[in-house]
Amino acid sequence: MCGRFSLTTEEQQLNEFFRLAGGKAPYVPRYNGAPTQQLPVITDQLPEQLQLFRWGLIPFWSKQVPRNTPIINARAEGITEKPAFRQIFKNKRCLVPADGFYEWVRQGSKIPYRFTMKDDSLFAMAGLWDSWKGENEHVIHSFTIITTDPNELMRPIHDRMPVILDKSSYETWLGKSDEDALKSLLKPYPADSMKLHRVSEEINSVKNEGPGLLIPKSEMDLFS
Repeated sequence: MCGRFSLTTEEQQLNEFFRLAGGKAPYVPRYNGAPTQQLPVITDQLPEQLQLFRWGLIPFWSKQVPRNTPIINARAEGITEKPAFRQIFKNKRCLVPADGFYEWVRQGSKIPYRFTMKDDSLFAMAGLWDSWKGENEHVIHSFTIITTDPNELMRPIHDRMPVILDKSSYETWLGKSDEDALKSLLKPYPADSMKLHRVSEEINSVKNEGPGLLIPKSEMDLFS
């Protein structure tokens, strides 16, 4: 699965990488992006703008905002058959910009690891989004991140990983309507293009933010 991620780059670099004209909301770096928070996405309807959507999909047909575990992930397998994803896979896809994501190993306590590109560059996870209208016409835009089988780097840590799209496929993901072409993108990212390192257990709390969360545990030990 994917339960936390970061997006910490400078706004100018972000705009250049994704060819954005500017965001609809102020850009704020996030070191510990978590479910139910408002986090950046790039949708198929506004591909040149960064928008803030709620992480945790609320299907348009839901009677209320879920009170329990939100739909933060969508399994790639069978995604075109499941009611929550079937229709929006056709016409409500998004990129979820990131520069890292986190996963945990349980060894008595939860030990966090951060996964990044080998060169620490930006990347985009494949997502789906929807709009839900509540009382008084209040609208909530929300999204979920698609997951797939783990690659060789991820497998010792977890049995799922987010679908990371190759940069050359961004336009296809946001613009194509051919279902087979889209589904072919939902595969594990090459392990040899990624790396991981252990980080502080402070990442475990969604209350914690800041650049210190990204420091590799081995470097932190030098100052302890």
